[in-house]
Amino acid sequence: MKTIHFALVSLAMTAVFCAAQTASSPSPDTSSSSTATSSQTPSQTPPSTSPSTTQQPPTDDQSQDKGKKGATSDGTTSGTSKDRLFFALPNFLTVDQNGKIIPLTTGQKFKVVAQGSFDPVQIVWYAALSGISQAQNSEPGFGQGAVGYGKRYGAYAADGTIENFMVGAVLPSILRQDPRFFPKPEGSFISRAGYAASRILITRGDNGNRQFNYSEVFGSAIASAISTYSYHPKRTFKGFNSEGVAEYYPSDRTLTNTASVWGSQMGYDAITLVVKEFWPDIRRKLKKQPH
Repeated sequence: MKTIHFALVSLAMTAVFCAAQTASSPSPDTSSSSTATSSQTPSQTPPSTSPSTTQQPPTDDQSQDKGKKGATSDGTTSGTSKDRLFFALPNFLTVDQNGKIIPLTTGQKFKVVAQGSFDPVQIVWYAALSGISQAQNSEPGFGQGAVGYGKRYGAYAADGTIENFMVGAVLPSILRQDPRFFPKPEGSFISRAGYAASRILITRGDNGNRQFNYSEVFGSAIASAISTYSYHPKRTFKGFNSEGVAEYYPSDRTLTNTASVWGSQMGYDAITLVVKEFWPDIRRKLKKQPH
């Protein structure tokens, strides 16, 4: 089931690479605009220390960009964001490292995870994944038809919700770790991608110190075990072969399958973090905003 995620995320990774390459090189339009401006005002005087009465207020795009960066008026970093990956999927736990970072309370951790997990967009997301899974006959023990689709949808929704809460709320609250992702402010494509992927194993504690990411590693493992041994298919009757012998679909409730789901989930989360790292660059490119 998790292989479907990789196929979908690979499309996002292509956009990530293109946006990162564009962001790493200076924009010729920006430099030419700057030259034109300076040539038009050769006698420009230094700015006054007092505020100008003719200063233009920030545009809506500038205000929204500042809000997405997470900076507040008192110099601290806001707790969460209202950002969405590709303007759709919740990205509420990604906050830029601007100002003093205030740790989230237990209530805040559970609240923001609940907002993302039960966001209306997730209904469409899980519906699409379930449709792809049914078309591929993934986990055939679920069967086909409306019943099989309903089981797949329930499994996808439960998998995502349980994993989100374990990794983003339950273990971070118990272990006092910060579930947020803080993008790297600058660097090459390789360094930023490596930094983002490494956050699977390295995180920030509520005390501000760098720690091993127990919440991600063990949270994903717990979620995979709950998923595998509770509602995924058992050994299911398939039918009789030409010789009249009963055949069965093998059970998905095995330790091997649990380890496979765990590894796939860790890999998917790592790719998602890389997408989150370069999403601001992609957003600027899509909106044709300067870097």
